[in-house]
Amino acid sequence: MAVGLKVLDPKSPVPHAGALKSIKVVHTIVWAFFASCIFAISAFAWRGDYTRAVWFIGIVFVEVVVLALNRMRCPLTPLAARYTQDRRDNFDIYLPEWLARHNKLIFGALYVAGILFTLIRWACAPH
Repeated sequence: MAVGLKVLDPKSPVPHAGALKSIKVVHTIVWAFFASCIFAISAFAWRGDYTRAVWFIGIVFVEVVVLALNRMRCPLTPLAARYTQDRRDNFDIYLPEWLARHNKLIFGALYVAGILFTLIRWACAPH
């Protein structure tokens, strides 16, 4: 067993329910920020604001690097895991379970599509 981690008895009430709720709130806010950034990429490209589109591509890329360095897991996930035995796909975030399960696939595809859309719009724009 890792030093400093308590094994929680699944039959006892969670002693740190407030901590878990706080982590879930923060995780949900961070997720909403990055999801908004992904949608903003295409919106800015549609308007022809390629500078802002590239900025948002870069912001999301930082998130991708963080995930890659953490074996494709959010750094908040192991923190939340300290406070619950629950390991459903949404145990650490306030999202529907199906969305939490497919989050990286859905938003990864939207991110790549946004990048491609930006490149195509830029390439076809009058210079």
